[in-house]
Amino acid sequence: MILRGFIAGIIATVILSAIMMMKTMMGLMPEFNVISDWTSLLATVGVSAGPAIAWILHFALGGVWGVLFALIHHKLPGGYVVSGIIFGVIAWLGMMVGFMPIAGNGFFALSISPMVPMATLILHVIFGAVLGFSYSKLVR
Repeated sequence: MILRGFIAGIIATVILSAIMMMKTMMGLMPEFNVISDWTSLLATVGVSAGPAIAWILHFALGGVWGVLFALIHHKLPGGYVVSGIIFGVIAWLGMMVGFMPIAGNGFFALSISPMVPMATLILHVIFGAVLGFSYSKLVR
């Protein structure tokens, strides 16, 4: 269950990351870059790290979210995909009130742009749907 959750989390993170890279290549919201946020956050605690370390953290966090989903999905309403979407929204909320202020972007990243909360919500819904779908295929 734990390994399957981790793998599903990595799969969902790959999809999320591909969308993030497309967003960057299209020039959409260039002021918002979670990898740069990770790098800056690490620098504030005295860790000199480049984008590679930030990407590793990004994928590790995706795997951890997958494990958490595997542990609690049965307590969420709906099937795997619906519970994954609900879980994705919970992860988004955590990002908006936890990571974003710590990274210096304010609650819901509103100091960057009012579009960031909506864009990241869409990304987290996609992440959750892929997470739930992937996990459902791995447990069968």
